[in-house]
Parts: sequence; structure tokens; C-alpha cells
Amino acid sequence: MVASGLAAIPLALNASAATTATVTVAAGSSLGTVPATAFGLNTAVFDQYLTDSSATTLMKAAGVTQLRYPGGSYSDMYHWKTNTVDGSGYVAPNTDFDHFMATAKSVGADPMVIANYGDGTAAEAAAWVSYANVTKGYGVKHWEIGNEVYGNGHYGSAWENDTHADKSPTAYANAVVAYAKAMKAVDPTVKIGAVLTTPGNWPDGIVASGDSADWNNTVLSIAGGSIDFVSLHWYPTASSTAALLRTPTAIAGATSTVKALIAKYTSRSVAVSVTETDGLNSPARTSQAAALFAPDTYMTWLEQGINAVDWWDLHNGAGAVTTVDGQTDYKDEGVLSNGSCGSGGVCEPAHETPFPTYFGLKSLTALASPGDTMVKASSTSTLVGVHAVKAADGGLNVMLINKSPDTAATVGLAYTGYTPASGGVTTVTYLKNGTALTTAVQGTATLQTLPAYSITTLKLAPSSGTAASASASASASASASASAAPTATGKASATATATTAATCKVAYTTNDWGSGFTASVTVTNTGTSALNGWRVSYTYTGNQTLSGTGWNGTWSQSGRTVTIANAGWNGSLAVGGSATAGANFGYSGSNAAPTAFAVNGTACSTV
Repeated sequence: MVASGLAAIPLALNASAATTATVTVAAGSSLGTVPATAFGLNTAVFDQYLTDSSATTLMKAAGVTQLRYPGGSYSDMYHWKTNTVDGSGYVAPNTDFDHFMATAKSVGADPMVIANYGDGTAAEAAAWVSYANVTKGYGVKHWEIGNEVYGNGHYGSAWENDTHADKSPTAYANAVVAYAKAMKAVDPTVKIGAVLTTPGNWPDGIVASGDSADWNNTVLSIAGGSIDFVSLHWYPTASSTAALLRTPTAIAGATSTVKALIAKYTSRSVAVSVTETDGLNSPARTSQAAALFAPDTYMTWLEQGINAVDWWDLHNGAGAVTTVDGQTDYKDEGVLSNGSCGSGGVCEPAHETPFPTYFGLKSLTALASPGDTMVKASSTSTLVGVHAVKAADGGLNVMLINKSPDTAATVGLAYTGYTPASGGVTTVTYLKNGTALTTAVQGTATLQTLPAYSITTLKLAPSSGTAASASASASASASASASAAPTATGKASATATATTAATCKVAYTTNDWGSGFTASVTVTNTGTSALNGWRVSYTYTGNQTLSGTGWNGTWSQSGRTVTIANAGWNGSLAVGGSATAGANFGYSGSNAAPTAFAVNGTACSTV
């Protein structure tokens, strides 16, 4: 991690005046689909609670779909085979690679591994790939070469370990080519990532003595043909919480610049991942402003076509504790407390207590699942942020972020390409000082009142389907059943609410990454009467194994047979209505799709 960022946009926010806004959602548009790796989190070998079962459960519930390891700048000193860090670096017990992979599998998250460039070698990295994917069969696809290598002293500041005599971008780029060649010789399917500087962040644009170009142009001109993705870190600088909440407006320009550079030097498809971000360079790290910043940041990057966003980090530690917007901010960059004490002897809550930033991340589970379509949405007020997603089941989810710490916001909503069902709307909300997401039926699809400093997601059914359930729970516990990928935070029904046979149709699709996949199952009521409760069952022919708890339904597996029961809010299907549920699976060998499906015990047609 590095303390640098895009400059804040100089726009004053008036928190004392009542906020009104009009939000427009273009539901027929597309900003691309939500990647399977979208919602990431950093983990580190210095974290004594990395492998806690409580942390695993909380990561599942937050919908984490990628875990980065072995941890920031430690990565350029870490030797995987001995599980050691050079110098005086601390490695906690049970944080070795195999323990990390067990955690990633339990969470249902894609592993992003950082190979040691600082004092490592291409041979060491290739041996890691061999152990991971040949010996153990883990199928790790994403491998980043080094961490913040530009912080090796070549531009003056030196925090990143780099023992190479030549610390120039040319030396790093040539090494990336060598690492990629060695690692792909072991497993040609791995994806290799190179470190770039984020446009607007130091040392972007600086040409050091002896160089002919800056870091990004040099690295891409040499290594562009050998890499599959680039890695950016974004720690925006903000002097106030209001400024922090404005910084995502700079993301579109940064992304455009990076994509133009990639296109300049290679015709290959090179993805972009933001592998570290948080509110480090602002007053808020664990308080409510940081919680609001988190989902806004994730979605703004993803809407620009970014492949993954990884928050820094799971656990970290208390710093110079302060009060921010009336809340204690422990200056901890983790999303879960590790129970440490900061300056002045002020101690955090018990370890594994979620900070507001955790709930900011978890709020995304109500908005989006991998494979959903992000759509354009806009707000007439800078105090009301908005993101919208068209779900695979035909529903429309709209996240509204009230950035005023003091006043509620009255929001009118308009839609193009979509007509929401009439009646009350199911909302999933995170409030200041909240200890859970709350689910309720409130407002309408066209008018909502947002509490101050809140995140509210509307879950809208189409007018041709069924309106949101009026029996939704008014409060969802932080420990409520949730998924290894994004889901609504209402408590899922353990069984279908009825066992009535139905004429039905089932569609089954997957997003496969070699050692695992995301399964999406859509059930449609093709009968002549409404279906009040559904349960889908099917059988695999291979060794596909359910990872986590799935989303938009309750998933279970017995042997090779998988069963999905409706969630509490999508069990009623009108004639022609449909619902989609998803889950992550692991496997080895073949991954043949099931050919027969039943709903409530009755065989269905497939599409």
C-alpha cells in the first residue's frame, strides 16, 4: 500500500440544507456485467486472525469474491516455500499458502497471489505455480508480479523492498517478461499481472534520470505482450470526509488513461484490477464516511470495466484514534477489528467485530451478483450517489447513498426501459452506528426518503412480475445467512413455502475459471397459475462441490445432488415470472452441465 491518491474534486457540500434529488435509471443500458472477481479483499501473512472461522463466515456474508495474498509490501519479501519474510517481518501462525487456500475455498473466493519481485526470482515464482496448480491442483489463475515496485527508491521515496541493483521501470518490465515465461511454462492458463501507477498518483508521469519515459509507458512498452492484466492501487487524498466522498468522480478519467496506454502498446486483451484501495489518506478509515465510500468506489471502478477491486484489508490494527462525524474512528484499515489498542490506550472492540466499512462492503450483496448487468444511473445532487444493476431474474436493484452526515434526502426516481411493480418496495439499508443491514418495505419505486449518512438499496420487481414481498423482515442480523458471492441480506427461507407442482422451465449457465465456476439457475413459471414457493433440484455427473451458501436462494448439496430453495423475497412467481439464484462451486476434471431439473418434485423443461 502507498499513501498517494488522485486529488479531491474542489466542490463544497452544504450539509446543513435539506437534500432533494432526482435519480434517473436507464435500465435498458449496459455498463457490462459484474465480474466473478469483482468484490475483493486483501489478506496478509502478518494477520493472526486470517484463518479464523469467524472471519471466514463474515467474508462469506459480505459476498467477497476475491482474496489477495500474501499482503501488500510484505509480498516483496515473502518466500512461500518456507513461509518466511526477510528482515524483521512477522509471519503469524497458520497463514502459510495452504492455510490461505483453505480459507479462500471456504469463502468461495478467487485467489489473487503476489509473486515476490523484491528479492525473489522467476524460478521461485514458477515453483509456486507448480506447487499450487500441478502438485495441489488449486487452479490459482491470477498472479501479480510484485506489489508497489515503483516505491523502490528509483523516484526518491523507498518503502518497497527491491534488492536489484537496477531499480528502473525497464528492469522491472524485463523481469515481468521473464517471470511470465517461467510461470506459463508450468501452467499456460495462469494470468500474469504487472504493476502500474494509477494516473494522478505519484509517481505517475515522472521520468527519472536515465529513463526515456515514465513508469507506465516503459512497463507497457516492454511487457505489454506478456501480461494479462495490470494492477493499480488507489488511495485518494482527501482533507475531509466530504472530500473523500467526492473522490470517485475522478475514477472515469483514470481508467480511460490506463486503457488508452494499454491500447497504445498491445492489441492483446489486458484487464485492469484495482488491487488495493481504502480511505487511508482521509480522516475516515473505520467510520461511516469510509463505509459510504466503499460501495461507491467498488461500483464506480466496476462500471468503468475494471475486473476486480480489492479493499485493504481484512484485519490491520488501531492507529491514532480520533472522533470523525461523531463516531470513534480507530484509524484501522481492516474491515474487521483485531482487538488492538491505538494511541492513548484506546482499544478496539473484540476481534472480528465488524467496522462500518465491513457493512459498506456487505451492502453490495443487496445490489449485485456476478453476471448481473450494471446499468447507467445519475443523480441531480452531489449528495446522493446512485448505482443500478439489472439482475439475472429480471429485477432491478438501485443503490442510493446519502452523503450528508446531518440531513435526510428526499429522492424522486425515474426509469427508462423498465416499469417497476407498484406498491411498497423492499429496501436493504445500512445506517450510521448500525450493527447490521436492515431489510424493510418502505417508500415506492418513484419516491424514497434516505436517512442521513446511509446506504439504501431498492430491490424492484418488474410490473409484469411480482411486487416485493410485504412480509420482509424489518431487520437482518449481521450473522444472517449470506453468500460467497453477492446476495440480498434478507433471511433466506430454509424451505420452499409451498410444494405445489408447477409447469416450469429451468435455465442453467456457468462462468468457469478452470478449478471452479459460478452456476446461475433461472426458474420460470410456465403454468397457468401463480407459484407460491419453489425448490429446484438437479444432479451433477462430476465432482462439483458447493462453495459457500449461494445467493438469491438457499443452496445445499447431498452427494452429487444440488437443491435450491427460494429466498424469502422471491418465492412467489406469477405466470411467466422467473427468479434466478447463483452459487460458486469447485471441481477438478470435467464440468459437465446437468441435463435434468425438477421444481417441487416435477420435471421441468430446460433451455
